[in-house]
Amino acid sequence: MKSGLCDNENGSNMQETNLERITVNPHRMGGLPCIRGLRIPVATVLRMLAGGMSEQEVLADYPDLQLEDIRECLRFAAASAMERELMMPRGV
Repeated sequence: MKSGLCDNENGSNMQETNLERITVNPHRMGGLPCIRGLRIPVATVLRMLAGGMSEQEVLADYPDLQLEDIRECLRFAAASAMERELMMPRGV
């Protein structure tokens, strides 16, 4: 896979997806996508949900999260799954 974002089959790309709550800061959490600048990676929330936790259980474990944060993590995952090529880190 190449680095960069490419169009998916329906002609849109992930950069066009309105994800206001997902932030990426190369100086925080190794540049992982996080929620609202918090040190809570999107992948952590997705793993919890995939492991069978309910939204309410995730919110109980991470009181700084809001229900809309969880929903946006799911939108992020859906948009990522539609990408033909995903952003990959470049070799150092």
